[in-house]
Amino acid sequence: MAHLPVRLTSGASADRIDGWDVDAEGRPVLKVRVRARPVEGEANAALLKLLAKVLGVPKSAVSLERGGQSRTKLIAVAGLSDDDARSRLTDL
Repeated sequence: MAHLPVRLTSGASADRIDGWDVDAEGRPVLKVRVRARPVEGEANAALLKLLAKVLGVPKSAVSLERGGQSRTKLIAVAGLSDDDARSRLTDL
């Protein structure tokens, strides 16, 4: 199972993945923007849908593990290793 640290920005003009960056503690994070607003979990749902599409896995394989109310989230992806997931996201 892959674990992806994500920095989510909601209310963007388009759903897109901006690539890898480093957070304040020096850890790698995937920067993602979604159009949905952070109301009633809409932004989190849009994030999971976008990642499933980009990674080529079913929506049911992508879940929010931590950070439901935070901009920094930890996403779990069943059926992929960390290296597989990072490789698919780097090839965008």
